[in-house]
Amino acid sequence: MDGLHGDFAGIGAAGTQRLERHACFGGWQDVYRHRSEALDCDMTVGVYFPPQAASAPCPVLYWLSGLTCTEQNFITKAGAQRHAAEHGLILVAPDTSPRGDAVADVPDRYDVGKGAGFYVDATQAPWSRHYRMHDYVARELPSWVETHPAVAAGVRAISGHSMGGHGALVAALRNPGRYASVSAFAPIVAPSRVPWGELAFETYFGPDRAAWREWDASELVATAGERLPLLVDQGEADEFLATQLRPELLREACAAAGHPLALRLHPGYDHSYYFIASFIGEHIAWHAAALRATG
Repeated sequence: MDGLHGDFAGIGAAGTQRLERHACFGGWQDVYRHRSEALDCDMTVGVYFPPQAASAPCPVLYWLSGLTCTEQNFITKAGAQRHAAEHGLILVAPDTSPRGDAVADVPDRYDVGKGAGFYVDATQAPWSRHYRMHDYVARELPSWVETHPAVAAGVRAISGHSMGGHGALVAALRNPGRYASVSAFAPIVAPSRVPWGELAFETYFGPDRAAWREWDASELVATAGERLPLLVDQGEADEFLATQLRPELLREACAAAGHPLALRLHPGYDHSYYFIASFIGEHIAWHAAALRATG
């Protein structure tokens, strides 16, 4: 399998290093470190190559994780590799924020700073130097990944959880035509109207709420450049449902804009990776169908 499953070293930015490799469902679960110019730091990224990638380029599903996470949460807890191997999808799961001693942080907070990049491009100092996660996810990361011969360049989908669900929805809505499909688990759908988002947005953008709307999925659907269907799964026993997630705001916004939305509510499920693992197979199958139609 080493013909198409070789290192990313020498592709994209210099200094790419493979940190981990594990045989997994006939493919390989790798973890890489590479230099990000957008974030001005080194980043770690989990990449799963399904067995099909040994013989032909495969499409990519990008996964964005939530608050406090790294690339490890998804690749070790979601059970996604089995489904990706079935459908022939490459999974790419980056870290959730810039890292390093020079990167601004609020050490006593989990919901802003390191581990809480919110997948936006900050405009306020000192955050604007490193916190450009949207640019990284939507532009730089695909440029790095999709030069590899195992990857079908330009055939991509995006998904995520919580803060990462927000990031996935915003990436798709802000970049029409870039993704074949988008989905989210328990996303922060209206960050400009919930405490997690208000703290992060005031930190990264300052107090002007007009600027916040550019990074709020419930606002972006009104002017979306394409009617890409949104698939959202939400657990009804989620401890953050009423205060931080508020999926009804996205439902109302999509109804007003005529934007297609499948919002599925699941009794008994909470905010954890047990929830994600229960439905990740359905999401991967959904993305695979959309990617096949695109490819």
